[in-house]
Amino acid sequence: MTTAVVAVTVSAVLLALALLVWSRTRRVVTTPAERAVYSALHTASLAARPLRGGLTDRSAQEAAPHLRELTGGEALGVADADGTLLAWDGAHAELAEYFTDAAKRAVATERPVLVPGPGRAEHTGRTLIAQPLLIENAGVAGALGVVTTGQPGPGRLGAVAEVARYACGQLELAELDASRARLDRAEVRALRAQISPHFIYNALNTIASFVRTDPDRARELILEFADFTRYSFRTAGEFTVLADELRNIERYLELERARFGDALQVRLQIAPEVLGVVLPFLALQPLVENAVRHGLGGSGGRGTISIVAADAGTDCVISVEDDGAGMDPDLLRSGALDAVETGSGPARSGESAHVGLANVDDRLRAAFGNDYGLVVDTAPGAGTKVSMRVPKFRAGISA
Repeated sequence: MTTAVVAVTVSAVLLALALLVWSRTRRVVTTPAERAVYSALHTASLAARPLRGGLTDRSAQEAAPHLRELTGGEALGVADADGTLLAWDGAHAELAEYFTDAAKRAVATERPVLVPGPGRAEHTGRTLIAQPLLIENAGVAGALGVVTTGQPGPGRLGAVAEVARYACGQLELAELDASRARLDRAEVRALRAQISPHFIYNALNTIASFVRTDPDRARELILEFADFTRYSFRTAGEFTVLADELRNIERYLELERARFGDALQVRLQIAPEVLGVVLPFLALQPLVENAVRHGLGGSGGRGTISIVAADAGTDCVISVEDDGAGMDPDLLRSGALDAVETGSGPARSGESAHVGLANVDDRLRAAFGNDYGLVVDTAPGAGTKVSMRVPKFRAGISA
């Protein structure tokens, strides 16, 4: 079959699938009730997007038209916790000042405030509803103001309250995202603090030893050390790409090889197609540092470190392995290592045994889900292999 025929066939299949989906969609939302449900859900999703960024001038202005459509009001305003107007959508803009006053009272009392016939005589028969935005365990974030015709009944008041509750749910998710980001930054800071002080001390001693005997080599090592620390303590982002992480590992290993000489052997096997994969910043450094420490420490001062990054379909699998003394898997399961998985059960590394592994495991699971934690394979006399699986693409995560 020629390429042109294949292309035509594929196009025909895609067109048929599109027509099938379109026809099914039409059948799904043919009744007025179904169309109303679809419209409400679609409008709610449009309001959710800006609110997931928190309550700001911009997010309020983007969400206000969709929130007004959900409430069915003639106009809708959004105010912050101080009563400051963030957005107003719809007619009767002159009522905004009445809304800010009502919003302050709603925030103070944490109860809805109704203002009948606000403003000039032309607004007789209209009601302004100020509904507080109550965030669970965080207080009041602000208020929604809805202008309606006539005295609102229980149905309209309930609808406004539900829309406010929906908006609060999105704001809670925004705060959760912000809290997770703060936690990620705190964990990165903790991980930086766990970079072995002995490594820094030994690296500087090693450089000093070359100053007299091999000044050019000392200069090279100083530059490697400077680049290593600059990368490790950078402030840009919580994620990086595998290529950058591996480059920093090369700097670290160059300094360690200068110290140990031929006693430290390193093997790299990296698939080029995974170099752009995004992973948590400093996710590999603890794995490699532990491999060097425990690999050399448990095999008579000599050891081999193997770093492999392989293409696994939709994922990338990265492993760091040493041929050191290994350890008893039962120790991993005993509680000292209660979150990293071994080949036969859960475990997590204690700080005394494995610097930063628990930190990396937590960050992997937080970013990609519980299927992406660390896996540790070890046995006495058989070395240790620590692996991670990282998705090649995850929406919302970029370096």
